[in-house]
Amino acid sequence: MRRRQLRDFRNANSTTKHHASFANDKDGRRTVDEETLMENTKPNQNQVMRISRRTILQGAGAAMALPWLESVPVWGTETGPAGEVPVTPKRFAALFMACGVNANHWWAKGSGETMELGRSLQPLEPLKTKMNYVEGLFNKSATGVGIHPGQTGNILSGASLQKGAELRGGISIDQLLANHIGEQTAQASLVLGCEQPTTGYHETNFSMAYSSHISWQNATSPVPMEVYPALAFDSLFDNRGNRRNQSVLDRVKEHAQSLSRKVSGGDKAKLDEYLTSVRDVEKRIQRQRSDQNKAIERATNKGKPIAMMERPDNGLPEDIREHMKLMCDIIALAFQTDKTRVATLLLCRDISGLFYPFLDVRKAHHSASHSDQSDDYERISRYYVSQYAYLASKLDAMQEGDRSVLDNSCLLFINNMWSGSKHDSTKVPLLMAGSLGQTIATGNVLDFTGVSDDDRKLCSLYLSLARRMGCDAKSFGDADSELPL
Repeated sequence: MRRRQLRDFRNANSTTKHHASFANDKDGRRTVDEETLMENTKPNQNQVMRISRRTILQGAGAAMALPWLESVPVWGTETGPAGEVPVTPKRFAALFMACGVNANHWWAKGSGETMELGRSLQPLEPLKTKMNYVEGLFNKSATGVGIHPGQTGNILSGASLQKGAELRGGISIDQLLANHIGEQTAQASLVLGCEQPTTGYHETNFSMAYSSHISWQNATSPVPMEVYPALAFDSLFDNRGNRRNQSVLDRVKEHAQSLSRKVSGGDKAKLDEYLTSVRDVEKRIQRQRSDQNKAIERATNKGKPIAMMERPDNGLPEDIREHMKLMCDIIALAFQTDKTRVATLLLCRDISGLFYPFLDVRKAHHSASHSDQSDDYERISRYYVSQYAYLASKLDAMQEGDRSVLDNSCLLFINNMWSGSKHDSTKVPLLMAGSLGQTIATGNVLDFTGVSDDDRKLCSLYLSLARRMGCDAKSFGDADSELPL
């Protein structure tokens, strides 16, 4: 994951000048003190003390960005037309599940409050007015090329993949957006996963790297994917040095208390809620950190790369429910604090070996997908939707003025094929949640079944989203026209 330092504080408030003092920390990085970013004007009964959007809570070897606060006059560095309130940033995230769904229970009909959802989509019932069910889109470059890797490595790019030793595909939509808007945040993007990448070649002569990565920074290189929750957490809070095992919240406590005394009453409650949420995640992370440290020691003793070890010996959470939930929580916190506006989460890789004893399913994911119309695989399909619904619900509970973080986002759920038993990718399962800053109508069924192939391109959807996020791309992948949304 690429890291970018916080910068360009001059635009944090288009109407008021903030004078920030900078210093070098022990690692030589530029830091900014929260206190020096406070507006020095005296608040009156109608105006609380204004605080820069880029205010951060600092402690020894740690830094915490803040969520949206009503005391803050702007969000990020964006500014709207003269005299108008600066615009709220838009975010994009994609969650990936491999090997198809149970098609018998993957459906939706109707709209709005009366929308009906199939059994596998039931976890989204509370969010159905803020989601769209999309059917019929396909990725042409993933058809007719063989199964699995050739159906996965281009799911977010639409590029033709090259077989053999040399990787060649195309940039994925998340990285196109990261290149366009990443300068405005501390991290250009988050690229997370819940399974280690696998190596070697598939029988179709495609590299297994295509099965393991959905985020690609260019035609030949996947973006390094973080699979360890503790390391993703450390990245989120700039948690570094020999104090990583100490509580981040304890280290920024003094700054947090100082800030709490200076914001409005509503913001104080929101700040307390945010810190409580971080504390919950931090406690769960600490348990995983201990397991990871033990795994590193085991790998060192065996002289074996940790990535080549099986779960749980590799230090990944043995319970994938906790693993996926933690990764969703980290994305939610990153979006809430504007740490990044782009994220991907590979819930499982293609040809996944994940097991689901908590679902009373005996077969591993890939094997179970070969019986994709079974009750077992329906439970698996529904479980993955529940992870998507969990993240969407978290974002929807985070308020930004009169909207939620979800309202200002587009959260995708995507699979690389419709049927795992047939390896059928002539259409892909796809869900969307959030209106992307009121640029997408929600609560609808968008059915592109039966239209021409030129009118149902997956990349046309990506192009539509890119343009709504301010990226003036003329084309993307195999598409040069938008999908009507």
